[in-house]
Amino acid sequence: MPAAQFDYIAPTSVDEAVAALVEGGRDTRVMAGGTDLIVKIRHRMLFPKCIVNLKRIAGLDAITADKKNGLTIGATALLADVAAHKGIRRHYPTVAEAAGATANVQIRNMGTVVGNLCNASPSADNAPTLMAMAATVDIAGPRGIRSMPLDQFFQGPGITALKTGEIVTAIRVPPPVAGSGTAYHSLSQRGKLDCSAVGVGTMVVLKGDHCTNARIIVGACAPVPMRTQAAEKMLIGKQITDTLVRRAAQKASEETSPITDVRASAPYRWKMVSVLTIRALTDARKMALRRQ
Repeated sequence: MPAAQFDYIAPTSVDEAVAALVEGGRDTRVMAGGTDLIVKIRHRMLFPKCIVNLKRIAGLDAITADKKNGLTIGATALLADVAAHKGIRRHYPTVAEAAGATANVQIRNMGTVVGNLCNASPSADNAPTLMAMAATVDIAGPRGIRSMPLDQFFQGPGITALKTGEIVTAIRVPPPVAGSGTAYHSLSQRGKLDCSAVGVGTMVVLKGDHCTNARIIVGACAPVPMRTQAAEKMLIGKQITDTLVRRAAQKASEETSPITDVRASAPYRWKMVSVLTIRALTDARKMALRRQ
């Protein structure tokens, strides 16, 4: 079978990239690491007429992380660099853990966090943690720059809120508040080398032993990574006991709508949402207690 043919553009500025996307229209694709895009092209799942590579744009690989100003991850920042970044590991350890748990070493050395999100897979490992931490995405397009909460970015499997000519330039996470804790747990068939069959990201904020805020995000059990808001409400304003954690985890499972596929059956996913939510809430609570 002959190799796919397409034009290749490597702009040196965001404006050039946006212009190329506008000119190319729906048949033009953006590439950061290429770990998803190139595979889909080789397997004849995509047939782009043009690829716009963002790697030559200065500054898009920047990572800044501190407790006062928050976390910013540029569009071409590698998963491996996010996982190893000292500031992230210190102030946003669950972000580093999720990046370090994505795929394998080879993928992490080429793939990007933003690319993992823009692929819009319901099982994206980096989405639950970032959504739990109320992350936003910076979007550049022909009409300028806009920002959007990450939990509004996903529209369906492989579908995002990006419009023609738009690219995500960075993802931002607000500074961690006092008494906040986060955690991420996932499982897959081959020790996390495969796409996750279930993933759960959590954040809880404690004042004393009472919860003042909570977010529970489940991946791979709905068309998009989803918040389980009824489960969250069960925690807010209450003392987080082991019994309450189990009840909230069961509620989170009931809110999801998993399917049966090659990775896992729907009944197994329902059960594992509850199990992983218990683990994630327990770990998030422990971190929150340390941070008060």
